[in-house]
Amino acid sequence: MAVHVTTANVSERDGANALLALNKSQFDLVPRVMADGGYTGNNFAQSVQAMINAEVIIAKQSDLRHGQVTPQRWVIERSFSWLGKYRRLWRNCERKLNTSKMMISLAFLRILLKRF
Repeated sequence: MAVHVTTANVSERDGANALLALNKSQFDLVPRVMADGGYTGNNFAQSVQAMINAEVIIAKQSDLRHGQVTPQRWVIERSFSWLGKYRRLWRNCERKLNTSKMMISLAFLRILLKRF
């Protein structure tokens, strides 16, 4: 698991690039990166290709029927839902980004320990 927390003025694309750059060794075996429409464009796909040698697949809204969720997106949304149950993560109470990152990691650790 890799977690990267940024300030609100950093775009999601830049945050994703920073996450991949900081954790290259964890993503060596990842063949594809699935993203939503916010990550369209050659710049993001080229940077992912250069950093971890993975193909970028964009899930377009036009490909989906109304109200239908793809199975891959369900995994991500379910994970966000699990994190939403932890009151400490509801608000930005921490003054430092590292504290927020550790709280997210601890919440995921607790989720994994309860599930397995």
